[in-house]
Amino acid sequence: MPNRRASAPCPVCGKAAAEGHLPFCSQGCRDRDLLQWLSDGHRIPGRSVDEGEDGSDDGLDS
Repeated sequence: MPNRRASAPCPVCGKAAAEGHLPFCSQGCRDRDLLQWLSDGHRIPGRSVDEGEDGSDDGLDS
């Protein structure tokens, strides 16, 4: 049974994905995608949380 993921294009550059780097075509595209996540280039949609709105109580009162 053939691997269907290998036929999908690289999500970074659009080239054919390489078996050793799925779903990317190369280590370079994998690294670029990781850097986007680490620098907030990619974000998961959702409500932003401002400081103090997380509902936590650390027990320290000034």
